[in-house]
Amino acid sequence: MKKYTALITGATSGIGMATARLFAANGVNLVICGRRVDRLEALKEELSERVCVHSLVFDVRNKELVFKSIGGLPKDFSEINILINNAGNAHGLDPIHKGSTDDWDAMLDINVKGLLYVSKAVLPGMLERGSGHIINIGSTAGKEVYPNGNVYCASKHAVEAINQGMRLDLNGKGIKVAAINPGMVETEFSQVRFKGDKDRAANVYKGFTPLSPEDIADIIWFAVTRPPHVNIADLTVMSLDQASSTVVNKSK
Repeated sequence: MKKYTALITGATSGIGMATARLFAANGVNLVICGRRVDRLEALKEELSERVCVHSLVFDVRNKELVFKSIGGLPKDFSEINILINNAGNAHGLDPIHKGSTDDWDAMLDINVKGLLYVSKAVLPGMLERGSGHIINIGSTAGKEVYPNGNVYCASKHAVEAINQGMRLDLNGKGIKVAAINPGMVETEFSQVRFKGDKDRAANVYKGFTPLSPEDIADIIWFAVTRPPHVNIADLTVMSLDQASSTVVNKSK
């Protein structure tokens, strides 16, 4: 693994940042991607003490910039062995008839189209080498639909379908394709969903112990370190207190 390079989208917070730190601790060189320059550069400085790190500043919605940035990687970082499609967002929690079309566009563009753009930019190199590993970060929202989740759930159901389709299309090409589907993870996710309302976001995680970004990073690391013939195709993980998207034991 110490000879490998991993590209991680959404590396400036949450699961992406935790995964970057864990990979660096294990000697994997990194291409970290995100929109927030200050956080990206701070993370690059931190991790460069352990491994070689290159940062790419782009929004996964920007098709032209995605292809230009990944296509223009320096030679030492151009061979991507592992792709972590982590960038994703939820916007709003409204019934379908009250939903914001801007929110809908953001979720579909980031969660679905952004994942496709980055994958298409990375895949030619993997196919040429006949090896690679793609981890798509889905959600329990891609396994079930909950009230007011409508378009967010639709976007994560799309990720579920893309993951399956990608695995079928790449079968026999030497490329592993996997989905990791977390339940409730305490990150900035809810702050984004609730437009920066920190109190409302904090209430989501009150009364129980949610998953942490580090929990998911551990699972991603487990998936990418299996023997060559083993592919963790689809894994769903929730905290002990969560039974479904709507059933959570908040008795603490």
